[in-house]
Amino acid sequence: MCLAIPGKVVAIEGSDELRMARVDFGGVTREACLAYVPEAKIGDYVLVHVGFAIATVDEQAAQEALSLLAEVGEIEDLGKEGVDLRKEDADLRKEET
Repeated sequence: MCLAIPGKVVAIEGSDELRMARVDFGGVTREACLAYVPEAKIGDYVLVHVGFAIATVDEQAAQEALSLLAEVGEIEDLGKEGVDLRKEDADLRKEET
């Protein structure tokens, strides 16, 4: 199963298709490409899947999802040093086949 995690855009660098954001996932910050959500701006909440912001969401929905993810321990996994979310997602897809 693939999972998109909601986070708050706290910084943006670059322009056009090369815009990258720093996204805060409840205390853990990661980079995400904004190519699929060019309208995203600082303060917006986005859903991030394998390093790409794929949609914007409202704050209430994002906070509810983050709360549920924290309950099951998924947010802590994001904060682990050296965790490569793209590799973990690829490993999960291999297990499903």
